[in-house]
Amino acid sequence: MPTGELAAWLRLLLTPGVGRDSARKLLAALGPPETIFAQTRPVLHAVVGPRLAEALLVEPEGFADALAQLKAWLDADPQRQLIPLGDPAYPADLLETADPPVLLHALGDASLMQHPRRLAIVGSRNPTAQGADNARQFARALGEAGVCVVSGLALGVDGAAHEGALDAGAPTIAVVGTGLDRVYPKRHLDLARRIVAQQGLILSEYPLGTPPLAPHFPLRNRLIAGLSQGTLVVEAALQSGSLITARMAAEQGREVFAIPGSIHSPQARGCHALIRQGAKLVESAQDILEDLRIATPTALAPASDADTATGPDDPLLAALGFDPVSLDALQARTGLDTATLQTRLLELELDGLVARLPGGLLQRLGTA
Repeated sequence: MPTGELAAWLRLLLTPGVGRDSARKLLAALGPPETIFAQTRPVLHAVVGPRLAEALLVEPEGFADALAQLKAWLDADPQRQLIPLGDPAYPADLLETADPPVLLHALGDASLMQHPRRLAIVGSRNPTAQGADNARQFARALGEAGVCVVSGLALGVDGAAHEGALDAGAPTIAVVGTGLDRVYPKRHLDLARRIVAQQGLILSEYPLGTPPLAPHFPLRNRLIAGLSQGTLVVEAALQSGSLITARMAAEQGREVFAIPGSIHSPQARGCHALIRQGAKLVESAQDILEDLRIATPTALAPASDADTATGPDDPLLAALGFDPVSLDALQARTGLDTATLQTRLLELELDGLVARLPGGLLQRLGTA
């Protein structure tokens, strides 16, 4: 992008008071940003009113530094680029949404926004052990079937979904609520680097330097939904931001899927509410692939060595059930003495079939 064009897009993005609606209105009426900033005061008044017109006539505070920072960021890595509204690389699916971003900052393989099979996987930032495992297993199975997993790089389900896709050698898109010169949460710095290194994509509509402000995350959810053919909610409380993503997906005519959970788990109530509202209940990745008419070249969830060695009919696994359970309750169900029970639980934990939860609870882990 030529420097003049780059400067005009950034100035439009940074002008105080000019939000997405006003920017799109200006672009529709006057053309590219360079043309907008060449207009007279009366012309701008006629399009957006006197207050915004006056703001557009003044260079934003700190603009020169912001432009220099953006140019340096772009020049430092060929995987970094800007994709403005109207650019041939701009994702067509976002154009179909009610609120498409004006400018996208991309780090990685931007062509993934045109990938023919994209599915969002979202859910709680504080999932149960089973929820995190479900996210990872579903993402891995979907990735093996050729699906590009879209999520938000948040803690919990989002991170597990990205990891599952990467473990399958599949592409994944992370849509974030900060500038691309920072990673939030910081503990996902290695995950972000892995996404880019494995031909994935990190995407943001926010300028460099934008911190992790709370209002940004519900807004970025519309991009997660808009970029995807469907949205899978793994676990979500009733007030979860994941339900916002699901609602936006439904409003855009996209499929919504939900994994049911324990009736005792607060993290399952959002999924149960979605199912009551018409979301499709799924128990395996195959359910999603069939609904989206995606052929599966290989079996999705072959038994692991641990599964084969232990077997699904293991009496201790059967006694665990799929709800969290205390050691005392499990001992009462099995009649095993404490030492034997602890030894068997440790074996199952090492095999990845049981997880220990806060409060001394145990939970059986399943697969997608």
